[in-house]
Amino acid sequence: MKIAAAIARYLLGVVFLVFGLNIYLQFMPAPPLPPGPFADFSHALFNSHYIFVVGIFQVVPAILLLINRYVPLGLALLVPVIVNIDLTHIFMAPSGLPIAAVVSALWILVFLRVRSAFSGLFQARVEN
Repeated sequence: MKIAAAIARYLLGVVFLVFGLNIYLQFMPAPPLPPGPFADFSHALFNSHYIFVVGIFQVVPAILLLINRYVPLGLALLVPVIVNIDLTHIFMAPSGLPIAAVVSALWILVFLRVRSAFSGLFQARVEN
């Protein structure tokens, strides 16, 4: 499990570093968008420049995962990005769902390794 989690952490870090940097550097050509809600959503992200905020929330956690420092923080920062990726592919672009599922599975593998860092979040009550 330790080796699998380490491999998952590196893969997750590389995926988000590459795709996060691509938002800024555009070294990978963008495929044509299919018409419909996904294209509208993508255009809204780019035209509003909100995509650059998303890029920050991909690059910073990716670096944390790759250098193996503050891994729980990196995972926590990636949660909203991964949920957005999953929901986007579920509702607007189902063709990308397998990749979204792989990214989610990698996140879960890393999370299981460091789940003790999140134990305080799952307390029903806090003692005063």
